[in-house]
Amino acid sequence: MRLLLPPLVLVALFAMLLVRGYVHNEITPDHRIRPEAATDEVPDRILEGGPVIDARTPAKPTSLDIPNHRIVLTFDDGPDPKWTPKVLDELKKYHAHAVFFVTGANASRYPDLVRRMVAEGHEVGVHTFNHPDLSYQSRSRINWELSQTQLALAGAAGIRSSLFRPPYSSFADAIDDENWPVIQYVGSRGYITALDSTDSEDWERPGVAKIIDNATPRGGKGAVVLMHDAGGNRAQTVAALDRFLPELQAKGYRFSNLTDALGAPSAHTRVTGIDLWKGKAFVFVVGVSDQVTGVLVVGLAVIGVLVFVRFGLMLVLAAVHARRVRRRGFRWGPEVTRPVSVVVPAYNERECIANTVRSLAASDHMIEIIVVDDGSNDGTADIVDQLRLPYVRVVRQHNAGKPAALNNGIAHARYDLVVMMDGDTVFEPSTVRELVQPFGDPTVGAVAGNAKVGNRDSLIGAWQHIEYVMGFNLDRRMYDVLNCMPTIPGAVGAFRREALDRVGGMSEDTLAEDTDITMALHRDGWRVVYAEKARAWTEAPESVQQLWSQRYRWSYGTMQAIWKHRHAVVERGPSGRFGRVGLPLVSLFMVLAPLLAPLIDVFLVYGLVFGPTFKTALAWGAVLAIQAACAAYAFRLDRERMTHLVSLPLQQILYRQLMYVVLLQSWITALTGGRLRWQKLRRTGVVDAPGATPQRRTVA
Repeated sequence: MRLLLPPLVLVALFAMLLVRGYVHNEITPDHRIRPEAATDEVPDRILEGGPVIDARTPAKPTSLDIPNHRIVLTFDDGPDPKWTPKVLDELKKYHAHAVFFVTGANASRYPDLVRRMVAEGHEVGVHTFNHPDLSYQSRSRINWELSQTQLALAGAAGIRSSLFRPPYSSFADAIDDENWPVIQYVGSRGYITALDSTDSEDWERPGVAKIIDNATPRGGKGAVVLMHDAGGNRAQTVAALDRFLPELQAKGYRFSNLTDALGAPSAHTRVTGIDLWKGKAFVFVVGVSDQVTGVLVVGLAVIGVLVFVRFGLMLVLAAVHARRVRRRGFRWGPEVTRPVSVVVPAYNERECIANTVRSLAASDHMIEIIVVDDGSNDGTADIVDQLRLPYVRVVRQHNAGKPAALNNGIAHARYDLVVMMDGDTVFEPSTVRELVQPFGDPTVGAVAGNAKVGNRDSLIGAWQHIEYVMGFNLDRRMYDVLNCMPTIPGAVGAFRREALDRVGGMSEDTLAEDTDITMALHRDGWRVVYAEKARAWTEAPESVQQLWSQRYRWSYGTMQAIWKHRHAVVERGPSGRFGRVGLPLVSLFMVLAPLLAPLIDVFLVYGLVFGPTFKTALAWGAVLAIQAACAAYAFRLDRERMTHLVSLPLQQILYRQLMYVVLLQSWITALTGGRLRWQKLRRTGVVDAPGATPQRRTVA
């Protein structure tokens, strides 16, 4: 079930975005407005009649006027969370009623306001769902606009309305041959169409006095007055109501609902049964989607800032680190020439172990090699014995896991500097020598080497190659400068034995023992640094399933390590510095930011399909260009050929998504209390180190 949760979460997020686009008129929008047309087919009695048209009997459409000294105030385009409550307050203040022609989109987003309208005695009418010009629309689209708005009204207030106002409508004499058929068709569906006879023109914001003058009927006649409670700043409308209502009431006008003014039955009918629950479900989904997408938008802004901050930090600090360690005469301290113990934990590594040990035997630094066979059943230990290389010892143990194998190897080590590597990794002849030079500084407790992907010829390998080069030549340089290196890679790392003893050796508390030990060393006050020339060649997973298994364990183990060392945040001294700087950065850039990063792609897909496609593609291209610039700089620092960067765009589309889902699954596992076991990846033994010719510098 956990395997299904990550894709389900992503699908749910995209579905929420679709619902948002649906109610915000971003999906299949139509903003066309038809110019005036001929009026040959419109009956004269309609053109010359009142603002209310009853076309429910198609053969005998009629128009109705509002009685003298009666005003039907109407408000279009709402409800609006800011202005509609102010309008309702003014109406309540003067005991006036009105008709609110709402859009279904806004009614579904602000159901409380629709309920308030009905509760305070106002009428609610249909103004379509997304406010298109219906003269351009097919009958099926008109039906959809009406039915979806009624669905929103049912969910918001449990009502159905028989009042309708077309978007972009005006007076009766403005009906033409294009919109008259719409009014007829809507009438056949049981609706009464309410146009207006007095337009306040408040949408132009001409000033309070002008709005009042425009809205005031002449000679005591009745009127349907058009105002707006949404669609922009309606402060002038609210201010005008505070004068308009009492002034006309003092002149004997009554402000009433449309059906009251006409002496007709109420426009509202109660909705019950399945239709009511369908409406409630629809409004609930819209509400959830609005809240969720609001959070997503904030998350997108956050991740955008984090991405650019991280890129900026990496580029600047990586350059600082490269200049520092490459300047002429740079030394960590006295040259380190004393012998080193190399511990190689191995479990079923028959395909790789021979290459690994031979590469160590070619080292140009004096070493002893300790291969710890962790209960292999494929003859790994026998293969090492058969190599008959000097100064190579095999330690056999029952299968107990990698941390136990490393601790066993440390216990058998003779020297105070211990190099650790994986059984599927090969070293260059100079790797051990370069790896231990930082120990010339007595404050250095551990050193991270430069792990490189050896099997980079496949597409998955090339993607991991890009990831490794950027990680080791940008991220680790950045963390080195900030003195908060998060991980000594299991493939190539060196430790001062004193430091290991002080923190209790390799821990089995997490699945990321390399991250765990690194954080423990920081908390104990040791420096952890990066040695760029200490290169190790490792065999990366060659299938999606193996890659998934590896990264799932890494992600979950990193979370475990962060949680284990969380108290460093409140500690003082060197450990406190790591807790206040390193731990937040690791949590932010390695756990939280990647978790939010899929939002970029979710919005990308949505924007390409439903939004401004060109601008969306341009924005994504800009982000990709920045990624490419960072990758190119990392490749330049590592003196790698740029040819593999050709696959970078595809990596961003496919590989990155897999990493997101892996991290999301890790979060789900952590939150649900799940546990992972060590998983052995299948290796082929195809990786060898460049220039691995025997130097015979091993020692007894």
